[in-house]
Amino acid sequence: MYKAKAQSVSMQCDVRGKNLDDAEMDVDKYLDDAYIAGLKEVTIIHGRGEGILKDGLGNLFRRQKHVDFYRKGKYNEGGEGVTIVTLKE
Repeated sequence: MYKAKAQSVSMQCDVRGKNLDDAEMDVDKYLDDAYIAGLKEVTIIHGRGEGILKDGLGNLFRRQKHVDFYRKGKYNEGGEGVTIVTLKE
């Protein structure tokens, strides 16, 4: 199962256009899958908008058990529209 999961998990999760509840559920499951797959760093694409997804997902990252650190994306990574998440080992 782990091998199949590692091959199928993308390095990014795109939740643009979703409401906060749906985005939180998708990202929470994605982070679990990414952790199981052994990924070290992933990109969450939430878009810029009014910051609702960015702020809400920030709260999720603070309490998610697999997240070690998170930061906003640099200019060449997607800037304000993405969050880079480092997962625990």
